Amino acid sequence: MATLKHIASKNSDYTAIEAYLVYQHDAFTGKQLLDEHGKPKLRDSYLLDTLECGDFSFATACLLANRKYGKNTQHGDIKSHQYIISFDPRDAADNGLTMEKAQALGLKFCEENFSGHPAIVCTHPDGHNHSGNIHVHIVIGSVRTREVERKPYMQKPRDWREGMKHSSTAQTMRHLRVEVMELCESAGLYQIDLLNGSKERVSEAEYWARRRGQQKLDLANAAFAAAGQPPQQKKFETVKDILRKQISSVLYRATSFEDFSDRLMQQYSITVKESRGCLSYLPAGRTKFIRAKHLGDKFDKAAVLATLQANAERKPKVQFKQDTIGKLIDIQSRMTEGKGIGYKRWLTKHNLKVMAQTVTLLQEKGLTDEDALNQRITELETKYHDSLAVVKDLEGRMKANKELRYHVAAYTNTKNIAQQLKAAKRPALFEEQHRAELTAYRVAGAYFKASNITKLPSPKNLEAEYAQLASEKAKFYEQYKEAKEELLKLKTAKQNVASFFREEEQTQQER
Repeated sequence: MATLKHIASKNSDYTAIEAYLVYQHDAFTGKQLLDEHGKPKLRDSYLLDTLECGDFSFATACLLANRKYGKNTQHGDIKSHQYIISFDPRDAADNGLTMEKAQALGLKFCEENFSGHPAIVCTHPDGHNHSGNIHVHIVIGSVRTREVERKPYMQKPRDWREGMKHSSTAQTMRHLRVEVMELCESAGLYQIDLLNGSKERVSEAEYWARRRGQQKLDLANAAFAAAGQPPQQKKFETVKDILRKQISSVLYRATSFEDFSDRLMQQYSITVKESRGCLSYLPAGRTKFIRAKHLGDKFDKAAVLATLQANAERKPKVQFKQDTIGKLIDIQSRMTEGKGIGYKRWLTKHNLKVMAQTVTLLQEKGLTDEDALNQRITELETKYHDSLAVVKDLEGRMKANKELRYHVAAYTNTKNIAQQLKAAKRPALFEEQHRAELTAYRVAGAYFKASNITKLPSPKNLEAEYAQLASEKAKFYEQYKEAKEELLKLKTAKQNVASFFREEEQTQQER
C-alpha cells in the first residue's frame, strides 16, 4: 500500500534539507534534538545517496545550478521538491522489504523520473506514526542541469530542457503515481489504486493539527485522571473531522439533494452550495466555505449525487407520502441560539411546507373540527394500548413455548445417556465423558418440575401452537402499528395547529 506525497519548498538553505534527513527533529516544532553536549543527534538508522551532484554536495550543486541559469533569485521561488514514497508496514514481514531494498527502489525511481536534477535519496525505517512503514525521501533541486529525453507525459519544454525548473503538475503527479504502482507491483509489494483519490483526504496541515490536538488532549486527560475524574473526550477531532462525520450521517439517509441540504441545515446548521460544478460546505461559526476536495472524494458533487440516487433506489419508503408531516419549529427560540440569517430563511420555508402538509392531512381525514380531531385521537389511543397489550401477552406466550420446546428436545435427546449412567460400571468416568448431555438432561428435568409438568407435550403440538400464536401476534401487531402511525400524525398535526396560532397571536401582539 505504497503512497506518494509531494512537498514543494521555498527554503533557500539547501543544507537544512539534508540536516532534516540525517538528524533527529521534534515531530511538532521541527527543531533539531540535541544530546547532552548540545550537539544534534543523528537518526538511529538511515541510508542516504546523492545523484547528479558531481563532486559537490547536494546543497552546493543546487546553488551552482541556480547561479549558472539565473534561477531562484526571488524569495517566493520554489527551490526544491520532495517526493516521499511510504511503503506498507506489512511489506517488511510479508514481502521481505528491507531498508536496502527500499533505497534501491528509490534510486531507480529517481533516475527514471528526475534525471537531470541534483537529488538526494534517503530511506528511513519508520514514520511519525511509528507504524513501521519504511519510506523513501527523494529531494531534487528545482533546476534541471542537463537536457533529458522527452517522455509521453511531458507536455511543455520545461519538462525536459536544460536550465528549466521542475513543475509538479496534475499530469506529472498522475504519471508518478502510476510509476509507484508499477514499481511496487514489479517488486512484489502491497499496493492500492492511487489514481482514484481518497474517500477522506487529509492534508499535511490537518495531519499535524490532529497530532498537536491529540497531544494536548492526552495531557488534559492525564490531569483529569490524576484528579480522579473521567476524561470528557479521548480522541481529538479537527473541524474537518467533525464536518466529515456530520455530512456522512446525513448523506446516507437523504434521498435527494434538496433533502440532503435541508437535513444538513436542520441538524447541524451546515450550508451547502454548488459553484462551477463543485460543492462547498459552511459549518456553523465559520465565514469561509470548505471545498469538498479538501474533505475527500466522497463529498464532491458526483459522489454525493450517486449516493443519493442509490439511497432513493434502495429505500423507496423514504420518499414522502402525501399524509406524512413534520413538526413546526419555533423560529424565535432558535434564533436566540445565535443562528444566522440563512438558517432563519430555511426555517421559514420549512414551516410553510409543514403547515401545508398538516392542512392537507386534516382535510383528507375530515378532521378540520377540533372536537372531531380530539375524539379520533382518543379512539386511536385506546386501540393503540389495547393492541400493544395483546401483542405483549402473545410475545410472552411465544417465549414460554419456545423455551418449553427447547427443554423437551434436550430431555428427549439426552434421556438415553441418563439411563446408561445407571448401568455404567464406572459412573464417575461416564459422567465426566458425558457431562454436557447429563447437564442438559438435569436442567430440563428441573424446568419440568418447576413448571409442574408431569407429561411431556408433543413437539408437533408445540410447533402448531407457536405458529398459531405468531399468526395472532402478526394480526394484532399490524393493528398496533397502524394505530401508532395515525396517532403520531394526528398528534403532530394538532401540535402544529396550536403552534401556528400561538405564533400568529404573538406576531399580532408585537405589531
